[in-house]
Amino acid sequence: MQRLAAGRPLPFAALVSGLAALALAGCTTLLPPPSPRPGSPPLAVPPNATAPLTLNGAQEVPPVTTSALATGAFEVRPDGSISGSIATTGIDATAAHIHIGMPGANGPVIVPLTRTADNVWSVPPNAKITGEQYDAYLVGGLYVNVHSGSHPSGEIRAQLNPK
Repeated sequence: MQRLAAGRPLPFAALVSGLAALALAGCTTLLPPPSPRPGSPPLAVPPNATAPLTLNGAQEVPPVTTSALATGAFEVRPDGSISGSIATTGIDATAAHIHIGMPGANGPVIVPLTRTADNVWSVPPNAKITGEQYDAYLVGGLYVNVHSGSHPSGEIRAQLNPK
């Protein structure tokens, strides 16, 4: 029960009139946002985020034996806007790209990534993909890979899969 400064209980009429004032001011709820259901992603995860990525040589086509790895995530929105980055380790990367292509197949570059820090490759600001490319993303048909001098066609790779 709320109390006045002197420790006396807040009269019921004052409580009701306060709630009415909030309602008239446009407040529609006094409740906090709902907690996520057990097993569901946290509320802070963007709804268009990819599943977390781990790039490795086994996913390259053909597979590459390497200790190089990368992790990251992207956000791909229905309007085609895309953002995100990967962080690499164990590789002297020369380039990184997002390609269109199903698992087991290579495809053309659709978004070149930019080195934004040591071992970090990011989607450039305002990058967009086409509707056809977005449809491919929805069925797991986009991938990201990182190229190196010893593996110019790609040393590590991971498919972009919607959560």
